[in-house]
Amino acid sequence: MSDQKNKQASPKQSAIGSGFKEQALGQTSDWTLMKRLWRFMAPYKWIFLGCLLLLPAATAMELLQPEILQWAIDDYLVPGKLEGLGWVALVFVLTLVGRVMFQLMQFYLMQKAGQRALFDVRKEVFEHVQTLSMRYFHQNPIGRLMTRMTTDVESLQEALSSGMVTMLGDIFTLGAIVVILLLKDWKLALISFTVVPPLLLLTMLFRTLLRRAFRDVRTKIARLNAHLQESVTGMPIIQLSVREHVSQREYVHINEDYRRANIRSIRYDAMLYAVVEAVGSVTVGAIIWYGSGQVLQDAVTLGVLVAFIQYMQKFFVPIRELAQKYNVFQSAMASAERIFQLLDSRDQIPVPAQPVPMPSAPLKIEFDGVWFAYNDEEWILKDLSFVIEPYEKVAIVGHTGAGKSTLMNLLLRMHDVTKGSIRVNGVDIRQIDPVRWREAFAVVLQDSFLFRGSIRQNIALGNEAIDPQRVEDAARMVKAHELITRYGAGYDHVVSERGSNLSAGERQLLSFARAVAHHPQVLLLDEATANVDTHTEALIQSALDVMLEQQTSVVIAHRLSTIRRADRIMVMHHGELIEQGPHEQLLAQRGHYHTLYELQYSAG
Repeated sequence: MSDQKNKQASPKQSAIGSGFKEQALGQTSDWTLMKRLWRFMAPYKWIFLGCLLLLPAATAMELLQPEILQWAIDDYLVPGKLEGLGWVALVFVLTLVGRVMFQLMQFYLMQKAGQRALFDVRKEVFEHVQTLSMRYFHQNPIGRLMTRMTTDVESLQEALSSGMVTMLGDIFTLGAIVVILLLKDWKLALISFTVVPPLLLLTMLFRTLLRRAFRDVRTKIARLNAHLQESVTGMPIIQLSVREHVSQREYVHINEDYRRANIRSIRYDAMLYAVVEAVGSVTVGAIIWYGSGQVLQDAVTLGVLVAFIQYMQKFFVPIRELAQKYNVFQSAMASAERIFQLLDSRDQIPVPAQPVPMPSAPLKIEFDGVWFAYNDEEWILKDLSFVIEPYEKVAIVGHTGAGKSTLMNLLLRMHDVTKGSIRVNGVDIRQIDPVRWREAFAVVLQDSFLFRGSIRQNIALGNEAIDPQRVEDAARMVKAHELITRYGAGYDHVVSERGSNLSAGERQLLSFARAVAHHPQVLLLDEATANVDTHTEALIQSALDVMLEQQTSVVIAHRLSTIRRADRIMVMHHGELIEQGPHEQLLAQRGHYHTLYELQYSAG
């Protein structure tokens, strides 16, 4: 690829990241989202109740301070009486200490309840993601899902751990100040409150703007994460095809969109804060102007005026904090929308309400008029009917796109058939719990996936029934024991992420050991030897000869030499089963299988 062509490529039109479009969300109300969030908070309602009970105490400690100042001014400073003023100062200090203590206890309880609720959110999101079908993962970039499960969940932290309770505290404080001011001087109070209606209107306007801005931020960070995940995963291809500058340009473009979305939300946040601050300053100025005249006319005392100013300053503090918390709240609601969108996804393999018990071995598997399409009637498989007898060794061959892997995915219920049925011992597999059904299988794919952890953990996969001896026996059976013992830690040798510190052949041997260790009733091999060298294939083939005798097996293979000893070879073409029979019989028919065989060996 030339540099000139790369320079002409637009980030918006580039192949990398071009499919990462966030789905539009509905205008879900805050109240609806809060009702759904309450389900996660309800188990800890007594902790939240404790926080609420501490609110009046903390508020009382705060609102007593202007009263103490009024007391000190009117009863001690104005008359020039200093005796006893020290006790007044002590009471003032005690209210400060009491307020700090109550707020500390309240903060601890809020964080405790909030973190527990967040734990439950993360747990439910992850559990739900594991139930989604492969179709969902094909349609949604991994980076987008990671944003839902990390960034969006973290955005709920402030709302769940402190935001809502402290917002109630601020509202309670505002209400208490209104009552106190009206009791002190209702005329001065009404003058002070004239700014409240326009301030509320401005707040409602900024509410709408901030909600849109935060929703846009969540969309942009999801796209950014999706691009990062794809780029890091595909880094070998990017470097080998010298596309670093193209990928960088795409990243800059997406990052710039994210920056602009953040700046927009920050701008609205700053404007709202400035408006509240300005209104507060103007109000205090009006109180001083009007109240000074009242003091000179002996209509109010100086202490009352000072207390009034103190209360009005305290009045605008919760308003400012409510504005700030509301911004956080709006960000949390935008994230909650996306989390509930994920939780509402029903692209799942249906689990029967009353599942039929898993049939006991031996298993007879029957495909009866099976049709399958990913989209409408773009059929991948067409009217497949065949039977796999217990302990039969079946091989499936055909050109790329013939439907071989799709057939295996249907057998494992990674997808459900569109028409027809798949039955085991006469029972439709859709009537069986998918988890129980899949436990009967062991699968070895062309691209083996290993998890970060020890070799032993990768073979056992957390199955407590597989003890260390069974792991070692499985490794010996597939000729992997000598490979494993070459490492100093042996079976405790740590495998890097995706098995990057092992060769392709070594990863495949461990995958075979994993399959053997789980004692499956049905063994599925999908191009399991395609990525290994001749020596490793010989080791695997000798193990396969033993494995295939012990259970029903279905083998997908391009190398026809590996399936000669299969009991039956099924030939797929454009989603249809066109030939089946033993190797020698199919060759003698001189049909499609014979053509595949001749092409492969003439090419070799």
